[in-house]
Amino acid sequence: MRRTFTALVLAFSVVGCSISRQQEAEMGRDYAIQINQQLPIVQDAEVNRYINLLGDSIARLTSAPDHNWTFFIVDSPEVNAFAVPGGYVYVNRGLIARTDRMDELAGVLGHEIGHVVERHSVEQMEKAQRAELGIGLACVLTGACGSQAAGTLINVAGTAVFAKFSREAELEADDVGFDNVVRAGISPQGIATMFQKLLEERRTRPSAVEGWFATHPLEEDRLVRIQARIAQIPAAQLSRLARDSQNYQTFRRRLNSLPPSPAPRR
Repeated sequence: MRRTFTALVLAFSVVGCSISRQQEAEMGRDYAIQINQQLPIVQDAEVNRYINLLGDSIARLTSAPDHNWTFFIVDSPEVNAFAVPGGYVYVNRGLIARTDRMDELAGVLGHEIGHVVERHSVEQMEKAQRAELGIGLACVLTGACGSQAAGTLINVAGTAVFAKFSREAELEADDVGFDNVVRAGISPQGIATMFQKLLEERRTRPSAVEGWFATHPLEEDRLVRIQARIAQIPAAQLSRLARDSQNYQTFRRRLNSLPPSPAPRR
């Protein structure tokens, strides 16, 4: 009952004003609980420990180190990633499978961390408060969070509010993500090589990456922008930034050894 009352007060207060940092943290926590109930999350302790160590090494150096940064691997073969307000970051197993080096996954994490730090989801929620929070509130009030209503909310969370951003927001997350990984001592070259892989796969097997491109508008000019920023880093400094590690390769082998991901739910 207390949870329902809190959700009610929160929802109606948000409709009338901007979302505070405390509300952002509370909503992020609640959404993460619901998402984790609806999506297949990899439960292997070793791989989860590594992705959280990698993610924390980037997130703790941002302007929002106090968020409850938590990183999850979604056990899905589809290529995608998204972040929830408050510091909850999700990366699909299918995206990690496309990486060969640590800096490629770090670039993805840095980008999603950038969305959280810049509050892109919060901005979208403030623009569409009644519709989006109405769905979340209905889920809480009706007790239907384990049913089809929750599936609707997760759809909203994964493809409308917490994943699909404007081109301007994506460019900002690119820039912030770039700064995030460099600050953590990781090469930004992984961002460029990941873009190259995704663009090439869209050309050769578009259906395999349609989820990523539906929620992350990506064209050649974004790759060019990142390459231009990399070119501005002195060669000596760039060579000192980490591109890969033995721990990352151990993580990849461990993840690849797990049973295949379940088929996507349609």
